[in-house]
Amino acid sequence: MSSERAELVERILGGSRALSTETVMFHTAIAEQGGLSVVESKVADYLARFGPQTPKALSQLSGLAPASITALIDRLVGKGVVARKPHPEDRRKVLIEIDAGMMAAAAPMWDHLVKSVREACERYTEGELETVLRFLADVTAITHESTEMITHGNR
Repeated sequence: MSSERAELVERILGGSRALSTETVMFHTAIAEQGGLSVVESKVADYLARFGPQTPKALSQLSGLAPASITALIDRLVGKGVVARKPHPEDRRKVLIEIDAGMMAAAAPMWDHLVKSVREACERYTEGELETVLRFLADVTAITHESTEMITHGNR
């Protein structure tokens, strides 16, 4: 690897770290507004993005241990953020469903970020945006895999 390429990779790692920190702080601020922890908020986000899920599916989506997800669901139910609903196809299972009112209440907190990211995207060509999308998909998968490795002890 050339020294120029190595420097670019180091800058990407540093930029990714900075983005990760700012993202955690942003999500912490949003979560606190709703009386949630960051993890509770992000599990609620899985439900908002993917619809009702079984606890097992939430464990797989998040990479968190099943026992952790069960305790987290209990907290979210207690806070009125989600509800347990009977599974329509298997009465032994339950689906966890987010409260639509909670989603609507949180939406305005995203307005500035979404608007600003859309504006930032205007400065890039379609080809550059495709590259960013590939990078985001790769890094998201690597991060999820890393979470599972830590959670399930496969370091």
